Amino acid sequence: MFKTVTLYTNQLKQLKGFYGNVLELTILASSDNHFEVSIGTSTLIFRETTQATLYHFAVNIPGNQFTLAKHWAKERVSLNREDAVDEIYYARFEADAFYFEDPSGNVIELIARRNVDKWSDFSVDSLLNLSEVSITTSFVDEVGEQLQDIGIPVLGHVSIVPEELNFLGRKDTFILLVPPQRRWYFSKRMSETSPLKIELIHGPEIIVLKDGKVIIEKSD
Repeated sequence: MFKTVTLYTNQLKQLKGFYGNVLELTILASSDNHFEVSIGTSTLIFRETTQATLYHFAVNIPGNQFTLAKHWAKERVSLNREDAVDEIYYARFEADAFYFEDPSGNVIELIARRNVDKWSDFSVDSLLNLSEVSITTSFVDEVGEQLQDIGIPVLGHVSIVPEELNFLGRKDTFILLVPPQRRWYFSKRMSETSPLKIELIHGPEIIVLKDGKVIIEKSD
């Protein structure tokens, strides 16, 4: 679903060093005010801003590489913990996950889908695509309707719950729609409204403004 996702940061230099040198992701392009990294079939872009921002996003990895992925991550970062553990199994998604944070505090999740295997050592080539991207907004109902109007369904065909974490998408890629000040799993960070852009592989561009309102720009 995600072709490119653009996030904003007031710590561009630190994040470029983290994603390029610590995680060793491939930097596709960079300038004084942005950089782009490859995450499988998706591209993650960071652009410079003066305001503080906070995001959560997840990356799909092969299910059979979960343990290898944890070893890989522990050589580079400290894993976040919840109730004294640093991993979780989500039966709803048939997937295992662990979490860590970048220098800006963005909450990153690697989620291993048990129905996907790759027979190799874990490396950045095992990152399949962006799995989840969060939109934090005070207008959860309104944005939920906008996303459904362009064909992005609520998981389980249920209604949007404004006070909760809502999953919209299909299979293994989702937009997470969440109100401000909800604690992210495996983190002490609270969700904050921050601008971002999502370019779908087949579909329009979703632009989240700094006030949490959303503009849908349909492709030609």
